[in-house]
Amino acid sequence: MLPVRGRDGRATGFVRHLLGSRTAWTPQGDGEFFCPGCGGDRNYQRLTGRTRLTVLGVPVLARGTTGPVVECASCLHRFGVETLDHPTTRRLSVLLRDAVHAVAVSVLAAGGSGSRAALEAAAETVRAAGCEEDAAERLAMTLDGGDPRPALTALAPHLAAPGRESLLLDAALIALADGPYTPAEHTALTVAGEALLLPAEVVERVLTAARMPS
Repeated sequence: MLPVRGRDGRATGFVRHLLGSRTAWTPQGDGEFFCPGCGGDRNYQRLTGRTRLTVLGVPVLARGTTGPVVECASCLHRFGVETLDHPTTRRLSVLLRDAVHAVAVSVLAAGGSGSRAALEAAAETVRAAGCEEDAAERLAMTLDGGDPRPALTALAPHLAAPGRESLLLDAALIALADGPYTPAEHTALTVAGEALLLPAEVVERVLTAARMPS
């Protein structure tokens, strides 16, 4: 078979057949991640590769290393290791549950700890996020005014803006369960909004919307 020649007259098809490269992948670890290809939690292998120049398919010369990459055990697609920064679905559920509980406690501690209406509103909110059925009793035992920012900042980068606004809205409804915002409650909600990476004007819009009849 005659070689295919390019515009410069070179036998480009033959050269491509003659020369090539091959990467040998070596596993460096494994675990569970959220696979962008599958759209769900999957097992993965972390791989590093060594690339070699090949002549007629035979490796002859090292050309360096490549990777590391993450290979999904299900779809076998490979992704950059930054994919591991995205939490798994299970991990995201835990982050959301912890964030909702933390902000509910902070709002109650700011003004609603003595109100049964506020406590019940908080309990309903944290139960919806996956907390225990005895949420009201647990909330009553943890009203120490702890800082919600660590839990909120851990979640915020992984939650879209509407989800972050919804979380703040739920917290605002807890504060309003026993009457208008107190100054301490407004401060607590503002701090929560900042930790959720919401601009100040969005925080105020959400807090105003919470006061409107549904």
